[in-house]
Amino acid sequence: MPAAKKVPAPRKPRADAQRNRRRILAAAKEAFTRSGANASLDDIAKQTGVGPGTLYRHFPTRDALLEAVYQAEVDKLAAAAADLAQTMPPLPALRAWMLLFVDYIATKKVIAPALAAPAGSGSPVVEASYARIHQAVGILVRRAVASGDLRADVDPADLVKALVGVAFASPSPGWEASARRLVDILLLGSQSLPQ
Repeated sequence: MPAAKKVPAPRKPRADAQRNRRRILAAAKEAFTRSGANASLDDIAKQTGVGPGTLYRHFPTRDALLEAVYQAEVDKLAAAAADLAQTMPPLPALRAWMLLFVDYIATKKVIAPALAAPAGSGSPVVEASYARIHQAVGILVRRAVASGDLRADVDPADLVKALVGVAFASPSPGWEASARRLVDILLLGSQSLPQ
């Protein structure tokens, strides 16, 4: 019996390829947020300083790019919770994360409908993000409850729902300012009362 061929491990992308990918994602997020999910991919490539071939090598379809931008935003939120918990006091860390969440919602408002459109229902990428987001905010809320900054009955999901609600209930431009004000209102109303 012949020996089985050893399959080489996949190569790690080159540093310049990783840099290009990050730049494309940043430019795409900005373009999609500004112009919607149908923003020109060629313009995104130009803004990034790469050719269209480089963009399509990383993201062969518009859906692939939309999905990657969305996933990068979820990754950023998840990582931020851990970073903020290590570098800031509990309540300011939760506030900072909630403000990042408002930025995430702005991206989601543009991208999520485009991701769901082909299937006619919720996108698996969007659905999978919910658990990561709730886990991230849960870490910060539990920490603020443990420090005595927040009441013990604060539900992390309620904070997320309130911010999502203001974003989707107000389709007008400027909803982000309302959402940012709501962060402070929510946190003020959730604080522990002095005994």
